[in-house]
Amino acid sequence: MRATGKQSRLKKPTAKRLRILFTCVGRRVQLLTAFRQAADRLGVNLDVHGADATRFSPAMHLVDKAHTVAPIAEGRYVEELLAIARRSETDLVVPLIDSELPLIAAAADRFAAIRCRALISSPSVVRICRDKLATYDCLQKAGIDTPRTWPWVAVTTLKRHHFPYYLKPRTGSAAVGNYVVRTVNELETFGRRVPDAIVQEFVDGSEHTLDVYCGLDGRPRCVVPRKRIEVRTGEVSKGVITKDAALMAVGRNVAEVLGECRGVITVQCIVEAGGRIRVIEINPRFGGGAPLSIRAGADFPGWIMTELLGKTPRINPTGFRDDLAMLRYDEAVFVANASKLLNTSRPPRRPTVSASS
Repeated sequence: MRATGKQSRLKKPTAKRLRILFTCVGRRVQLLTAFRQAADRLGVNLDVHGADATRFSPAMHLVDKAHTVAPIAEGRYVEELLAIARRSETDLVVPLIDSELPLIAAAADRFAAIRCRALISSPSVVRICRDKLATYDCLQKAGIDTPRTWPWVAVTTLKRHHFPYYLKPRTGSAAVGNYVVRTVNELETFGRRVPDAIVQEFVDGSEHTLDVYCGLDGRPRCVVPRKRIEVRTGEVSKGVITKDAALMAVGRNVAEVLGECRGVITVQCIVEAGGRIRVIEINPRFGGGAPLSIRAGADFPGWIMTELLGKTPRINPTGFRDDLAMLRYDEAVFVANASKLLNTSRPPRRPTVSASS
């Protein structure tokens, strides 16, 4: 029997039906489960669709309908998503990784023309968040505390340095290409290794991610801080809810400054030993640790679907549970006749980044 998320779910014939397409669905099984559970609470018949460049993505076997699409960099990605949305009468498309956000933000009106919302912030917000120099400029001008940031080339010309620095790609994600730099030799070596590198003031402290719910109207209504205890391949594997008013205020302030956020955005910050909060990055999408905030009581999936149905969700901005921890572990999806998946995956025409990376 094929592993799927629909085997034990009975449709409610009189309930409202919604179809949601999650793109670059990869390993986001917990998020899909959270949407299914919220739909059941709301009495919604939810059809979960998933898109990815390969059928070897685990979540592709836990959706109601899986769609194999071209890798993002090939140029056909958005057209294929639009075709899927049109054919499946999709109500909402939810992008899940950074590299696809600019494409889907630019195509939001095209999705809207076929009566499908894209859960995506405006192109200008996506541009600011993707470009870490633009993020720094935006936050600095708004008076939001953030580490000083420079292009790598500018730092290499300095005669005096204040090590350590933090070096990373200007448009990177998942902590790929991030280095703590402690010497001039490391600065030069890592800077040549990382494409379009930037250098930040090094900030020491505890790292937190703030899940900010902005819904479909862009108004921040709930901020859930999560302390990152352990991170694996750029995604939190252990975290704990920290209901801190100062952190919640920072998340709300960032979303208000950006102004055109949609859905859930994640604001990453570091809290120094003295309590100073420094915003280091913004990702305008569901973070990998969002299931912790949802489990704590911030019903992002339910609120999104309620808005999608034209209603106003009742949101208590502090109604989530404090001090709840998430300790992740690996599970496996077992698929019979796996050799057939090789024929349904879409290998790139040239070396590139796949949609599931």
